[in-house]
Amino acid sequence: MDKGAGTSGKLGPGALVLVVGPSGAGKDTLLTALKVRLQGNDQVIFARREITREVDENSEDHATLSMDAFSDLVASGEVALSWEAHGLGYVLPKRYDGDIQAGKTVIANGSRRALQTAQEKYAHFKVMLITAPIPVLAERLAARGRETRSEIEQRLSQADMSIDPEFDLVEIENTGPIEAGVDRVLSALKIG
Repeated sequence: MDKGAGTSGKLGPGALVLVVGPSGAGKDTLLTALKVRLQGNDQVIFARREITREVDENSEDHATLSMDAFSDLVASGEVALSWEAHGLGYVLPKRYDGDIQAGKTVIANGSRRALQTAQEKYAHFKVMLITAPIPVLAERLAARGRETRSEIEQRLSQADMSIDPEFDLVEIENTGPIEAGVDRVLSALKIG
């Protein structure tokens, strides 16, 4: 990823890429394929989040922490980023700041709630918005079997898929083959 000139007072010279998008857009699938494609590239680090929910086979690989541990970590400042969403606490561990200071690109599953903080903290910050048309999202969510059709329709009617133009944004519509999506990500991030 092109890092350009540093911004005084912000963490660099590496970059943080936060991946955001609606449920059903295929963020985890795309990130998993991207990680396989970049295996052996030690300049790109895929962050493993800590989340206040139990691990299950249908969710991303993450470390579990209690809400008390989450609160203590955030209060101590010993996190790279943290946010709360959907009743859960999320942490990007502090060690990833060291990777960014070493000039590496850290890619992390993120949240819109963390964008402003990341923009203020990192000299080189990019938002990767993974999207798909609403009918595709509805079909993918229905295939998961976690929600009723009515719940899915309500979720998607409330989904805000826009990102403030102040952020350095890459938008990937994830509707074709996974490898094509990975190619678009690599091209957009100038990683290879």
